[in-house]
Amino acid sequence: MKNVMVCVTQQKTCDRLIKYGHEFLGDEKGELFIIHVAHYQFNFLGNSKEGEALEYLYEKALEYGANLTVVRSNDVLDTLTDLVKKNKITHVILGESGEGENSSNLVSRLKGKIAGQASLVVIPS
Repeated sequence: MKNVMVCVTQQKTCDRLIKYGHEFLGDEKGELFIIHVAHYQFNFLGNSKEGEALEYLYEKALEYGANLTVVRSNDVLDTLTDLVKKNKITHVILGESGEGENSSNLVSRLKGKIAGQASLVVIPS
């Protein structure tokens, strides 16, 4: 069984990640999870664009038969790691980080935290 978690932002460009996750799951048994973690320091749903983005994510979740989770957290990395465990995720899909290939970026740190639990698939921008 394959459970796929797609990590997204509020940008509509994340559709390519969701579509990739849906295709990656294919006809295998399992579930598709769309996850957005908002840091507390950022305004969340405080303007109409954020509301539109959330509605867009909800519509995409319906379209692809996915579970949508939107949470606020001061520690995005720990929240994603907890969701991997909680949802028995086998594959995590996310977009390439703009931070470069150093060991301190979110992608590298997430890969280390979920090693042995889930595979990380990074989609180039």
